[in-house]
Formats: sequence, C-alpha cells, structure tokens
Amino acid sequence: MMNVHFIGIGGINMSALAEICINKGYKVSGSDMQESHLVNHLRELGATVHIGQRKENITDDINLVIYTAAISPDNEEFQEAKNKNILMINRAAFLGQIMREYKNSIAVSGTHGKTSTTSMLSTIFDYAKKDPTILVGGNLSTIGGNVRIGNSEHFITEACEYVDSFLNFNPFIAIVLNIEADHLDYFSGIEEIKASFNKFGKLLPPDGYFIINGDNENVKDITYEVEANIIKFGQNAGNDALISDIKYDEDGYAMFNLKYKGINLGTFDLSIYGLHNVYNATAAIIASIESDIEVDVIKKAIKTYTGVGRRFEKKGEYKGALVIDDYAHHPTEVKASLAAARHLKKDRLWIVFQPHTYSRTRALLDEFAESFYAADKVIVTDIYAAREPDPGDISSKNIVEKLYQNNVDAMYMPTFEEITEYLRENLRENDLLVTCGAGPVNKVGEALLEGK
Repeated sequence: MMNVHFIGIGGINMSALAEICINKGYKVSGSDMQESHLVNHLRELGATVHIGQRKENITDDINLVIYTAAISPDNEEFQEAKNKNILMINRAAFLGQIMREYKNSIAVSGTHGKTSTTSMLSTIFDYAKKDPTILVGGNLSTIGGNVRIGNSEHFITEACEYVDSFLNFNPFIAIVLNIEADHLDYFSGIEEIKASFNKFGKLLPPDGYFIINGDNENVKDITYEVEANIIKFGQNAGNDALISDIKYDEDGYAMFNLKYKGINLGTFDLSIYGLHNVYNATAAIIASIESDIEVDVIKKAIKTYTGVGRRFEKKGEYKGALVIDDYAHHPTEVKASLAAARHLKKDRLWIVFQPHTYSRTRALLDEFAESFYAADKVIVTDIYAAREPDPGDISSKNIVEKLYQNNVDAMYMPTFEEITEYLRENLRENDLLVTCGAGPVNKVGEALLEGK
C-alpha cells in the first residue's frame, strides 16, 4: 500500500490532497502545528495526524513525502525524509500529476478572485450533475468543505502563481482573472509576474482554452505563443465575452447581460455582491459553456451561489450592526470589498484590517494608503507574518500614518481584544463592520457576535 506523508497537512490545500489520497486507498499521515477542524476531519477519515513537526514522524514505511512552499529546508521532517532517501514532491507538482488523470481539468488563476471563481464553477458543475472533483481554497457549503471527490472527467482547482506553483499544473482550461503586483518576496516585479502567467498559458494544449480578462492591462501581454484557444472577457469592445448592463438589486446583488461570440445570452442574476464578482462569474460561465453545460442550467446554478467562507461572508448582527468577513489582503481587493459594502446602504462603514506579510505591506504601502477612502472608520491591527520573520522596518503603524495623511479616519490597535472592546462601545445600529485580511482577523467579528 502506498504510504504518503504530508508536512503541513492541516492547510486548506494540503488537507484536500490528503483526502484525495485517502479516497484512492493510500495510507495517509501528516503533521501540522495546531489542531483544526480540517485535521480532525482527516483523522475521522483514517489519517494519522501529528501535532508538531518532528523527525520521529517520518517512519521507515513512508513511500512519499509531500510538502508546501512554506516548509523550510531545515524543517525536521523535511531533513529526515531527505536523510532516508524518501521520494519527496512539493504540493503543486503532486497536484499537477493528479490533474493528468482528468480530461477536463480547469485551473483558476489570477491575483484576486480565485477561490470565489472556483467556487462558482464548482456550484455550476455540481448543479449540472457533472460529478466533478473539486479543490477550493475555502469552505464551500454546497460541497461540505474544501474538497469534493467525483467520478468524472472534470477536475476544478485554484492555481496560484506564488513561487510559480501553477507551472506544475496540467490544465485543459486555464482562467486568468487579473494580474497585479503581488508576492514581491518572490517576483522581482510585474514583468516577471506576467512572464509567469504567459508560461502558464503555454501549458495548455492546442485544443484547450485560455480564458482571460481582456479589460486588465497586464493580462493583455500574456498570450504570446499560447497555442490554445484564447477567449477574452470584459466590458470593453473587442472582448469575446462582452459584459453589459450591470445593475444591483435592492439587496445589493449584481445582475448583468452577457454576449458571447456575438450571441446574446441574456441576463445573469447573482446572489453575491460587487463588480469584481461580475467578472469572476463571467469567467466561470465561459468555462462552463466550453465544458458543454447549457446556458439555462448555468443561469439557474449561478443564482444559487451565495458565496464561500471568508469571501464577503455575512457573519451576523451585533446590536443592529451587520458583521461581514472578507479575505481581502491586497489593495485592489480591499477597494473591491469596500465598493461591494457600499451597495448594502448602511450608515457607517467600519473596516478592521489585518495586513498580510511584511513584504506585501512594504511593497504596496502607498497602494494600501489609497484603498480605504470608501470607509468611514478604519482600524488596522498588527501584520500577520505568515511565512515571514519580522524585518523590523515595516509595521501597521506605517499604514495608519499614510491613511491619516490622506484624511482617512484610521487608528492602530495591536490586539483583537482591544479592537473587539472598542467596537462593542462604538458600533451603532445600521452600521456595517467588515473584517479584512487573510490572517485570523475574522476572530474579531466572531468574538463580537459571541459576546452580544
């Protein structure tokens, strides 16, 4: 029996791969730094999961070790696997091998919107009874988590550009939602990022599809020598899929008209917010059409999609103030989140923002300073370091200083406890609170609601 060990098994992507391996009949073990519902779920499925990463976890019967880009080469388990000459492969390469088993593998890429678009696609394919296998970077209620194991030719996954991970993939359909400067701890700048996305497009076979945002300036430069069918979507003339007549209903939900290859497909009604989700939905619609799903089925399916965990997710109300959590951690994502929030027509818009990584905060400091104009009140808490050590030359206070210079009502509060207490005293009925960030800033809203 194949015995596979995952270093960092509790991550949203690694746990999904572990579940696929369990479904294949492999013996699965792994380690993580803390307990979580994903860890518990894997144990229930039969995996052995250790808390803490120690060399003793790498037993002699392990055939394959899978690790992520976040695992340092001096990690005890990584070193022990090398010393024992166990076959080792990174997460992206392993996922790429799995994708080879599927005729219609769809990879969703872009600086923003990957999880939402993957979730929309998943909802459509599931509704259309296509029985897809799905890996999504969030908790999607319709599939009961972050992974669905199907028995068809369809495979749907996110494709992240960080450390060129998606260049290990084997897609038949590749989506590029947008391209902006990000992950500048790895990429030298936007030109190198665009070159990476171009290489991603070149992975496609000639009969595959490269579905790209034709309105995004950086995306326009990535089609060089791509042999697949190139499909552009957006609002600008010249796109193959043309978005028009965007409107928002009284609940703030978006609706729009779509013309594809000269044929008017009519109106698509969404049950989610924001212009950015109109673009995300369009990409999902086109990929679904090219996967032979009927337009009427797509319309019905996408209407049922109400979002995925931590993507502008309604958490509840605190004394009449609505609490929403969003994963926005890039300036463009913050702007999009705030724009969507304004469609809800609340009195005051509060933002609690947790910057994600020192390198991103430093590189995009000026852009962050321009991202919060739509907010009435902004609270910035300490940077979530993720994989990085503190360099000592950048902090959340730098963002607050910039916001203050831009006449944004902003303040710095280092702890979630302090923020929660302040909000308890200052939130009013019909206010809107949005917690923003890829770290655990969602705990602020949860603590607020638990104590109401």
